[in-house]
Amino acid sequence: MSSRTRVIALYKELITLGKEYPDPSYDFTGRIRQMFEKNRNLTDPEEIEKALKFGEYIKNETLALYSLRKYRHLKRMYPDPSSGASDPGKS
Repeated sequence: MSSRTRVIALYKELITLGKEYPDPSYDFTGRIRQMFEKNRNLTDPEEIEKALKFGEYIKNETLALYSLRKYRHLKRMYPDPSSGASDPGKS
């Protein structure tokens, strides 16, 4: 796969992930666009690969953030019964 194809695929994935970013004031999609525009004129294959790896890192961290958010939501919805929070025998 050419680097151009990889860059376009990564950009699309990040923009899609940015639609659900939890903090609207952060402007995730704007920052992603700015980052890609800044690196638009890279020609050195090593620099391109370095930028792609950084983009993949951002993608993985964003996915981890979403997983954590879902986990916390489920934890609030279904509290652990062994925690004793709703145990009527405890005083």
